[in-house]
Amino acid sequence: MAILKPNAFEFFSHSAEQTRRLGVRLGAMLPVGTVLCLEGDLGSGKTTLVQGIAQGWGSTDRVTSPTFVILNQYRRPNGMQLFHADAYRLAENDPFDLAILDVEQALENGVLIVEWADRLRDSLPKEHIWIEMQWMGPNSRHFILTPEGKQNTQILKDLQLAIYGV
Repeated sequence: MAILKPNAFEFFSHSAEQTRRLGVRLGAMLPVGTVLCLEGDLGSGKTTLVQGIAQGWGSTDRVTSPTFVILNQYRRPNGMQLFHADAYRLAENDPFDLAILDVEQALENGVLIVEWADRLRDSLPKEHIWIEMQWMGPNSRHFILTPEGKQNTQILKDLQLAIYGV
């Protein structure tokens, strides 16, 4: 077992519904300008987690994987947006491909979630929440959430308190 970085925490999910509930709690805490970086193989629960995040954030839009369209947008009734990107088909750290995501515009108007973020690691904002996701079995997933930046550290402290009470 790896030793966690400071302010990081682990979460074990035992069902898709539990993964969604983790997302709902996290999504409810995200201010405009937050970047979530998801790293995990196929089947690790990335889209399921994003479904919960969008729900908790306040969107009623249907959440689907943006694998083929690269970027989906989900809206709140107040007009704020959640941008859900999939970097799997983008060239690693390519400025042209990164421009497709329009990170600055996304952060001014909402929250950005990037699946396969490890492909763009050097090009994404330095302040983010990195979520490593691992398939453990048919119903089990392992998450390590690591914050970068003071605001993101506080978000994860609040999330940990909401989930574990400590």
